[in-house]
Amino acid sequence: MNFFAVLFALICEQLKPLPHGNRIHDGVISWVRWTGRNFDAGREHHAGVVWAITVIGPALLTAAVYIALRQFSVVLALAFDVLLLYLTLGFRQFSHYFTDIRDALERGDELEARRLLAEWRHLDASELPRTELLRHVIEHSLLAAHRHVFGVFFWFVLLSTLGLGPAGAVLYRMAEFASRYWAFKSRTLDAPTNERLMQLSRQSFGWIDYLPSRLTATGFAIVGNFEEAVNGWRRDARLWLHANEGIILAAAAGALGVQLGGSAAPGVTPDRSKTFEAGGDAEATSAQGSTPGQAPVLGHLQSVVGLVWRSVVLWMLLLALLTLANLVG
Repeated sequence: MNFFAVLFALICEQLKPLPHGNRIHDGVISWVRWTGRNFDAGREHHAGVVWAITVIGPALLTAAVYIALRQFSVVLALAFDVLLLYLTLGFRQFSHYFTDIRDALERGDELEARRLLAEWRHLDASELPRTELLRHVIEHSLLAAHRHVFGVFFWFVLLSTLGLGPAGAVLYRMAEFASRYWAFKSRTLDAPTNERLMQLSRQSFGWIDYLPSRLTATGFAIVGNFEEAVNGWRRDARLWLHANEGIILAAAAGALGVQLGGSAAPGVTPDRSKTFEAGGDAEATSAQGSTPGQAPVLGHLQSVVGLVWRSVVLWMLLLALLTLANLVG
């Protein structure tokens, strides 16, 4: 049933994507604000309580509803799976930015492309040269595909196999959103935020994302240039500040043969990557602080789309085989 739930959700999401700024997204923001406002008094030990209520609470509620529906009707349980996956999993939740940026670059409108990137990622892209602009679009698109598709996919399949339905999908998306929201609130809105809560949310999502990130990198290696992807994973993952991101991006860079990483321009995500002097091998790449390969060009955006879709097909085939084996068994 897991295979059909994911398949139906992806089809529905392609036919009728959630609009940007939808009520579900607004409801999640309101929920995170409410838990922070009512359960966070600013002390260190409150961080765990706030995070658990914010992230684990909705996942437990989802599991309870699924179990109740399954007792009543398998069809209703499947429909609930599809509904929650439709809300948590899919390309169209971020791909409109990617498509609009690509269209702007194809028209030669780099100012519009920079504006869209700044709107999407809340960073200053006004002074980015074209190559750096493309690099940021590629990196953010790969990470968005992981967090909106592959990470959700992994946790849905894992907890659904344990009889908890779409609880894993909700757990992953809430943990990912919480890891961004409180940092965004502190950095961009300049609002007081419990430092321990920000740290805990980042650490917790890092643990939750540990296996999914490595499976995503493995998928990129299988459907891309396997040897270069594995070499990049082993050699270049340290370029990025966050290990899970580094593994995904290093493997993708090798799979595509594109140059990623490098020092960000002033004011643009200054903590996204490290130079080789800070923690790598200066002779390992052709460009200081970046992976080897061709400098990003517009054609690499289409290559990214192909890489991601091939990975989706790979994991769907594996899930279909597991489902068939379970039915036969």
